[in-house]
Amino acid sequence: MSKAKLTISNQIRRLRFDHNEMTQQQLAAAIGVSRQTIVAVEKGKYNPSLELAFQIAMVFDQPLEKVFYIDSE
Repeated sequence: MSKAKLTISNQIRRLRFDHNEMTQQQLAAAIGVSRQTIVAVEKGKYNPSLELAFQIAMVFDQPLEKVFYIDSE
């Protein structure tokens, strides 16, 4: 049985827009990371730690699965 490749996607850009058009810098400041980290996570270039993922979800007052989701290829 082969393992399916999992890709983690996210709704961060939409949530930022829906959250008074929050900037990447504002989100980064709210959770104590660099703007570059937010850019990488938002673009799917970097998978956040579980702690960081929960912090992002908490900023938007959303459950984790509303912010991040898995696409199987």
